[in-house]
Amino acid sequence: MQTSERPPVYRQPLLTTPFFECYEPLIETRAFRQWSGYNTLTVFSSVEHEYFAIRNTASLFDMSPMIKYQISGPDAEAYLNRLVTRDVRKLKTNRVTYTMWCDDNGHVIDDGTIFRLGKTKFRLCTAERQLDWFLYSAIGFDVQIEEITQNIAALALQGPTSCAVLKKMGLVGVEKLKPFEIGIFKEPGFEIMVSRTGFTGDLGYELWIAPQHARALWDALMAAGEARGIRPIGFGALEMARIEAGLLLPDSEFVNAEFTLRVNRAHTPFELGMDWLVDMEKGHFNGRRALLQQRKEGLKQCLVGLEVDGKKPAIDALIYDSKDGRNRVGATTSAMWSPTCKRNLAMAMLVAPHFSSKKELWAEIYIKRELVWQRRMVPCRIVERPFYSPERRKLTPPNDR
Repeated sequence: MQTSERPPVYRQPLLTTPFFECYEPLIETRAFRQWSGYNTLTVFSSVEHEYFAIRNTASLFDMSPMIKYQISGPDAEAYLNRLVTRDVRKLKTNRVTYTMWCDDNGHVIDDGTIFRLGKTKFRLCTAERQLDWFLYSAIGFDVQIEEITQNIAALALQGPTSCAVLKKMGLVGVEKLKPFEIGIFKEPGFEIMVSRTGFTGDLGYELWIAPQHARALWDALMAAGEARGIRPIGFGALEMARIEAGLLLPDSEFVNAEFTLRVNRAHTPFELGMDWLVDMEKGHFNGRRALLQQRKEGLKQCLVGLEVDGKKPAIDALIYDSKDGRNRVGATTSAMWSPTCKRNLAMAMLVAPHFSSKKELWAEIYIKRELVWQRRMVPCRIVERPFYSPERRKLTPPNDR
C-alpha cells in the first residue's frame, strides 16, 4: 500500500499492490513478474500446490493490477455498445459480461469484463491500458471515462470451498449470487463488491474494495479459510487453470491489433473461436463491416483445442498434417499437462481447412534428456473447449464444502 514514506509513483520502477504487505511474509521464491507497472508474483512456493488449491480448496490471487475504467454519463450505454462486440443493452444492473473490442478491420484490440453498476454507470476491466483507444472512440458521445486502477484493490477467491469461505467470513446471502452477478456486502465493517466471476473456469468470486481496507479483507479471508485450505497463488498456477478452462490470454492467443507489425498477426473474434461474443443484430459497432465480410468469405485460420498424446506439453510446438512434417498447418499458443483432466492439452491456431478436420494431426515436440535434445512427432487431435468445466462452476447455491 502506498504511504507518505514511499517515493512518488513516477520514481518507482514497479509499484506494489495494497495487498503486497499482507502476503509478503508468505513469499518463498521471490519469483516476480511485471503486470501493468506492478510487481506481482509468479509463484509463492510451489506451482503444483497452488494449482491444487484452485481445484480442491480455495485460492487467493491478487488482481489489483487489473486495469479498471469507470465509464459514466447519459451516453455510457450507447458508447459501450458502439465500442464492444456484445449488446450492452441486454446487460442488467449488477451483472457482468465478458466481451471484446476491435479496430475497424475487425481485429481484436483486447478483451475484458464490463460491470453494469447503474443505468448510466459501468466499470470496464482489462489486462492492459486502453485509455487512448477508449477516448478516441468516445468522440461524439456524452460520456466520462476515468482510469480508477489505483482506487480499487481486488482479490480473486477461486476454488470449490470459496463460497464456504465467504459465508464463514459473514457475507450473508453470498451463496445466492449467480454466475456473473454482483452483490454488495458490508458485514466485515467495510463495503465489498463481490462478483461471481474469475479466470479459472471453476467456482469462484472476485472481491473489489477500497485500498485502505486491504489488510482487513486479507486477514478476514485467511482466518475464514484456514480450515478450508485457503492458499495465495501466483501467475503460474493461474495459467494452468485458465488453459484447462480454455480461456484466452493476451500475448498468448492474440496480440493487441494496435501493436502488431506484420500482416496476418492480428486476429478477429471469429478466428479466436469466440463467435458467441459477436452480436451482429445489435447495430453498428467497431469492426462490424469487416466481420460481416469475413463471415461471408469464410475463415482462413482459427484457434482450436487440441489433445496431444504423451505427457510432454506441446509448448510452442508446430503442427503438421502428417508425421513426415512436410506441411505445417499451425502452431500451439498455450499448452500443458493437465493434472485434473489427466490429458495433454493445448490451444493452437490452425489454417483452413485443418481447423475443422477430424483427421489426426501431428505436433513437433522437442524433449531434453540428459542434456541431449530429441525431436518427437506426436499425434494430436482437435477437441472441444473448455477442456475442464465442473458443474459447481454454475451451481447456485454452490455445494457447501
